Amino acid sequence: METFRNVIQPGNIEDFGVSHPLKGNWNKEVFCNSNPLVLELACGRGEYTTGLASRFPLNNYVGIDIKGARMWRGAKTAIENKLGNVAFLRIRIEFISSFFAEDEVDEIWIIFPDPQPGKKNSNKRLTSPWFLNNYRNFLKNNGIIHLKTDNIELFDYTAALVAGNDLEIIRRTSDLYSDNPENEILSIRTHYEKSFLSKGLKINYISFRLNKEKVITDGTTEKQPQ
Repeated sequence: METFRNVIQPGNIEDFGVSHPLKGNWNKEVFCNSNPLVLELACGRGEYTTGLASRFPLNNYVGIDIKGARMWRGAKTAIENKLGNVAFLRIRIEFISSFFAEDEVDEIWIIFPDPQPGKKNSNKRLTSPWFLNNYRNFLKNNGIIHLKTDNIELFDYTAALVAGNDLEIIRRTSDLYSDNPENEILSIRTHYEKSFLSKGLKINYISFRLNKEKVITDGTTEKQPQ
């Protein structure tokens, strides 16, 4: 990982209130252009990050995860395929606001994240109010968030949160490939997704716009994920 030019591993900078030098400078310092910046959170092997990057060369993509062994595969794939519009950031997502400046990011993808089952774990979900309010710090106003998951609990939780906060839903489906199997973006399939589909599981998908001016709440006291 240390030898890959497309990987950023900041080490001990993961502290709240500490800004990384790349904050506000991704397009200038990493991609050397002014193209839209898109994030994949909990990117795993980076299959969606690299898949999107190969299909949409006029966007810049950053895959974010803490697990280096998985990220290695995505970073190597990007290098092998000469994808200059891909980078990977190895951090815990709790610290993401230290790496991206206000209005720096255009779009966020969350593909098969840990569903954190059970009510006591809900604040750890990447679509919880705590995380969504963090994304408001750097996502452009009404920027799009996409969620793909096989987990109906996470899907229903997210859909209810979006509706309860009166956010604009772009698309919602509990059977993605039956509804629109030919969609070029949504048809990118990760290793885990292929496994889910082989077992007959349906894929849930929701996309919505995050209003920058609206504080997201679930009606309870927000807690930082532990």
